[in-house]
Amino acid sequence: NYLKGKPLPIVIKADGLAAGKGVSVCFTHEEAKDAIETMLVKKAFGEAGERILIEDALQGSELSLMALCDGKTIKPLPTARDYKRVLDGNKGPNTGGMGAVSPSPVPPETMVKIDKEIVARFLKGIQQEGLDFRGLIYFGIMLTPQGPKVLEFNVRFGDPETEAVLPLIESDLADAFLAVSSQKLADAPLRFHDGHSVTVVCCSKGYPGKYDSGKEILGLETAASARNAAVFHSGTLRKDGKIYTQGGRVLNCSARGKTFDEARNAAYTLVKKISFDGMHYRSDIGASNAAIPAL
Repeated sequence: NYLKGKPLPIVIKADGLAAGKGVSVCFTHEEAKDAIETMLVKKAFGEAGERILIEDALQGSELSLMALCDGKTIKPLPTARDYKRVLDGNKGPNTGGMGAVSPSPVPPETMVKIDKEIVARFLKGIQQEGLDFRGLIYFGIMLTPQGPKVLEFNVRFGDPETEAVLPLIESDLADAFLAVSSQKLADAPLRFHDGHSVTVVCCSKGYPGKYDSGKEILGLETAASARNAAVFHSGTLRKDGKIYTQGGRVLNCSARGKTFDEARNAAYTLVKKISFDGMHYRSDIGASNAAIPAL
C-alpha cells in the first residue's frame, strides 16, 4: 500500500552492506514489489537485506570524488564516473561497478560548488565534532538540477573508480599516506598526470547473479607489457603457476592517455589481450562521456 502512493521511479535499498549491489532503481511499482520480495523474502543479501529503505529517486549524473584527509586538511583526488549496470546502454541489474572514467567532465563552476557545499562542510563537521579522522573519504554525489546532492560517504577507496584514478596520480602515494597519518598533508604536494584514464571490468559469466569460477585466464603476460596501462586483479586465484577466476568481478583493465579517446582505446586494447571462458565486459564504458551541464 505504501508503494502505491510513491511517484516513480522508486529506489529500494538493502539497509546493510551488500557489496554495492543492494540498490534497485524501479521504474514500475511491479519492479519495486519484486525488489522488496528479493530482499525480504528471498534473502538475496542475507542479513544486509533484513531491513530495507524506500526512497525517492534523484535524477541527474553521478559523480565519485575521493579525497585524502588528515583531520586538518583535505585534498581531493581527480573525479571519476562509474558505470553500475551490467549491460551496455546502462541496462540490466546493478553491480559493484563495470568500469569507470577519470576525470569526470564536470564544469569548473560545479566543482567550486561541490568544494564549498560538500567537501569543506565535511571537514568543518568532523572538526566541530572532535573526530580525529585520518584517511580517505569517498563522496558519492548526484548532480541534480537543484545542485549537487550527497548519496553516500565511505571511509575507503571506491571500486572501480580507484583503478581509474590511481593511474593519474604522479606523486608517491606512500609519502601522501604518511603525511595523512602524521597530519602534515598541508605540506605534502599532490601531483597529477595530465590526461585521462579509463578502466574496464572483466566479469565472470552470470555476474552479478550466480557465476562460474575456476576458469583459466589467458593473456595476462602479454597485457602486462602494455605502456601506461595496468591490469588490477580482483577475483583471481594463483594455482600451479596459472591464474584462475575466483569471483564475479575478475579484473580491471586500466589505461592512461593524453586524450580521453586515447585512454579509452588503450583500455579496450588491453581487454582484448585477455580471455577466459565466459568473460563478460561492457563495450560502452565512456562512450557517452559528454560534459555534465553546469549546475
